[in-house]
Amino acid sequence: MIRLIRCTIGRWNISHMIEASRETSLPGMMPAAIQQLATVVETEEMAKDTYRVRLRCPEIASRIVPGQFFMVRVPGETDPLLGRPFALYDIFTEQGEKAGVDFGYVVVGKMTGLMRQWRTGDECEIWGPLGNGFPIPTAKHLMMIAGGIGQTPFLAVAREALGQTVYGAPSRRIVSKPSRLTLCYGARSSEYLAGLDDFAMDGLDVRISTDDGSRGHHGFVTDLLDEAFQSESPPDGVYCCGPEPMMHAVAERCIERGVSCWLSLETPMACGFGACFSCVTKVRLEDGNWDYRRTCVEGPVFEAGRLA
Repeated sequence: MIRLIRCTIGRWNISHMIEASRETSLPGMMPAAIQQLATVVETEEMAKDTYRVRLRCPEIASRIVPGQFFMVRVPGETDPLLGRPFALYDIFTEQGEKAGVDFGYVVVGKMTGLMRQWRTGDECEIWGPLGNGFPIPTAKHLMMIAGGIGQTPFLAVAREALGQTVYGAPSRRIVSKPSRLTLCYGARSSEYLAGLDDFAMDGLDVRISTDDGSRGHHGFVTDLLDEAFQSESPPDGVYCCGPEPMMHAVAERCIERGVSCWLSLETPMACGFGACFSCVTKVRLEDGNWDYRRTCVEGPVFEAGRLA
């Protein structure tokens, strides 16, 4: 299967594989993803080695919801051959219509090294929206916990929770806005904190931690969660994304207290729509046994109790 995917991506348009998955109707395959060429609108350096890219792709922008992702690759390139997954940062509009998506990334390899050179008007291949998103918030105090580049999915979550932006097709609607909305964001140091200006919005309490104490709390972002649980208004819902050890620690704390917790996994992927089974993760079934599920289809967002 991996060999088939590599040949297909290298020689043909990825839409052939997406359409094949629709025609065969295999259980669990992603039915709504579309593939297209997207145009780079702008790029921005957000922090050290961290960038935001804006792509014009209205069809994907009109469908995607917070927590979903898409795959991106350079057209015609064979090195790197496969696409890379990126979480939705937010959508943008032009003349009142949804026009495209923003995503963030850290330069860590060949693909992101090439992306750093992108300029306005460049083109890339994109397919999505992929995976599931975060559930529509129902908590009275929703806390988002991010580590590293894990803040990326939470700008859209925050804007949806505050009623600033409507996502998805059909549109998702917030029945009852959280009375409190908090972002706890941890990084190695202040120079790696990305997008803080974007998160400066009425109704969102942003709390910062850094490993070296250069900004905010000196320590781990989980310390901020511990403080919140001891406060007069502890969170009754938690969304989390970031390094695996951090997410494991957050999940343990929430499960101990019976707090609803959802984790967005950052799992390497090859195809993004369920064909290659390279992104499986171990999950707990309803009967208590364990099995494996594809992060790109059944995830990337999982209820914490299924992974703990």
